[in-house]
Amino acid sequence: MDSRRPPLAPVFRSLPEYVRHWADTTPDRRAFAFVEHPAPDSRGVHRTLTWRRLELRVRALAARLAEEAEPGARVALLCPQGTEYVTAFLASLAAGLVAVPLYPPGLPGHGDRLSAVFADARPAVAVTTSRVLDEVRDFCDGMSVRIVAADQVPDAAAGDWQPVVPDAAEIAYLQYTSGSTRTPAGVEITHANVVANARQALTAYGADAHPVTCVGWLPLYHDMGLVLSVAAPVVRGVLSVLMEPVAFLHEPARWLRLLAAHPRALSAAPNFAYDYCASAVTDVQKADLRLDGIAALINGSEPVRPGTVDRFHAAFAAQGLSPDVQCPSYGLAEATVFVSAASPGRPLSRFALDRDALASGKALPARPDDPRAVLLAGCGTPAGQRVRIVDPVCGAVMSEGEVGEICVQGPNVGRGYWNQERQSRRVFGAESDAGSGGWLRTGDLGTVLEGELIVTGRLKDLIVVDGRNHYPQDVEATAQDAHPAVRRDRLAAFGVPGGTGERVVVVAEHVRATSLAEIDVPAFAHAVRAAVSGRHGLRLAEVVLVAPGAVPRTSSGKVSRALTRQRYLDGAYAAERAR
Repeated sequence: MDSRRPPLAPVFRSLPEYVRHWADTTPDRRAFAFVEHPAPDSRGVHRTLTWRRLELRVRALAARLAEEAEPGARVALLCPQGTEYVTAFLASLAAGLVAVPLYPPGLPGHGDRLSAVFADARPAVAVTTSRVLDEVRDFCDGMSVRIVAADQVPDAAAGDWQPVVPDAAEIAYLQYTSGSTRTPAGVEITHANVVANARQALTAYGADAHPVTCVGWLPLYHDMGLVLSVAAPVVRGVLSVLMEPVAFLHEPARWLRLLAAHPRALSAAPNFAYDYCASAVTDVQKADLRLDGIAALINGSEPVRPGTVDRFHAAFAAQGLSPDVQCPSYGLAEATVFVSAASPGRPLSRFALDRDALASGKALPARPDDPRAVLLAGCGTPAGQRVRIVDPVCGAVMSEGEVGEICVQGPNVGRGYWNQERQSRRVFGAESDAGSGGWLRTGDLGTVLEGELIVTGRLKDLIVVDGRNHYPQDVEATAQDAHPAVRRDRLAAFGVPGGTGERVVVVAEHVRATSLAEIDVPAFAHAVRAAVSGRHGLRLAEVVLVAPGAVPRTSSGKVSRALTRQRYLDGAYAAERAR
């Protein structure tokens, strides 16, 4: 039965309504599968829910949650990655509650953020599983939070209880943003927002017309993981195959094996993951891989580098990987997630831009072989929404080829930030020079060339020295190519106050295969300084080489420049500075 194409569902206002539809029309079709890897050499153990079973578990847990909290109360999801997480999320929505996708308290390096989110969202209930119940109890000790273990709620709890049919404009969940040193901000995502964005993504990647299998290791508390691995499959009625992020990091070939095992697989990962696969998957692991059935690979959540796309394809071309399945994409939590995407089946759009012109706000072409050219990938066209490039100061709409702030308008744009009315008005209610309001200010810089959106950087991360703009990811790309000791995509470039203006610092992790004692640190620093000076005309005030894991990352796995900068200013790297 799984081989049959699922019929298109009517348009419903909420995800639980889709679950009920698929349970009624395709009850025995597989809905979600979680692949566990109990041993290092394990090929994976699958635990599967059919649509009938999923609907029963959602109703049972929703009925229990409805006993614990009033409609509109927040429910913190503290489940490990797995089918219980999916059930807890959908049950919260079915009960008329507001889900807060999070993670168990034991996730390394994220305890402070979890506490900050709890203080902001003030959940009435925390949903977890037996596996981490004790650590959740310890974390919630002293809080007025009721704890429910999803796997301890019996099927019989469902009884004849039926889900709440929500107003589409009501909040479905709070998606907390990551990557900043400030208190995390919870984006209010409505039921209409998430259904709209799921449908936009399905259309953008060709999954509305042709059924796919969604395969993912991205954490479900992250916006891309939640929408691509839960919302989109629920709306389309297709199988979603999940695995633990740590299982991917320990052995990236596991992800590729799942892609090979499922026809027309659709998956997503940040740029670093494709580089990681290209460098870490061995020839022995490649031997039995067939990747010619992949429908689309989304590359997003950080700037997409054409070189990474090329390395990934070169590494797996012999396994049948098509060069046109990679889809550079752009999105952000404030727009649920997906904004703009390149379509599968098209060659990668490459743009070589003059570095100096880009620094002054103009996207002018350069020769690709020019060492001072910036190579960027196009992120396609908006997915069922409107995108404008505006002057970040006055809001004037800019012409094609001019760099400015990316602004978005569409049914997927969230209502605002939870409990932050002033910030919500500033970010979600921007006016354009044409007088139309309701535009989302993304804080990202970009331009449009040949009809495609090109993301150039983050407004708050810009490094300004002597009146010239420098994009940190551009400096980082140069630094990591300057010396073999630099661990790829584990470094941060940022500006700090100096006596005569902004000083520029690079903090980089060294590769795991080499100890710090084995590295000629002065020679390393000289190589990085020379490369950055030659390519960017930029003098680095300091180059800091640190141990693997010392550069902090956000909850989605990206390097946090803001937190790295703060740690640097706090003196956390003082003993490791390479002057």
